[in-house]
Amino acid sequence: MKSLEHAAVGGAVGGVVAVTPDPPGSVAFLVVAAAFLSVVIDLDHFVIARIERGDWDNLKLAVTNPRVGLLDQEQVFEEFGGAFNRKRLLSHHLLGGVAVGGLALSGAESLAAFVAIVLYVHVVCDYLRDLGFA
Repeated sequence: MKSLEHAAVGGAVGGVVAVTPDPPGSVAFLVVAAAFLSVVIDLDHFVIARIERGDWDNLKLAVTNPRVGLLDQEQVFEEFGGAFNRKRLLSHHLLGGVAVGGLALSGAESLAAFVAIVLYVHVVCDYLRDLGFA
């Protein structure tokens, strides 16, 4: 999904979490944090592309061409095939597991649950897009 789509879905998830019993923050914090987290997790795509290509050209394309970086994001990674998609989803799972585990071990269980929910929805949205449902 595009960053704006992830931000919208993440914000909606943050809003839903905000109305649960004992939310881990205010409505504004949860909506903004969920939208931010839903977008930032995708920065791992550039690291994977760097490993695959051996250079930062994909990042340069996204940063130096705002139209591509913000509106036509599919162009940034269009050269990669199915293996790239599996690696990016694996990376999301690994990063999410470390973030959630670290928060839980530090005593921030409600925040860990919040991050887990946001990242779960993010990955499901990625799967739905990859399968052609969204």
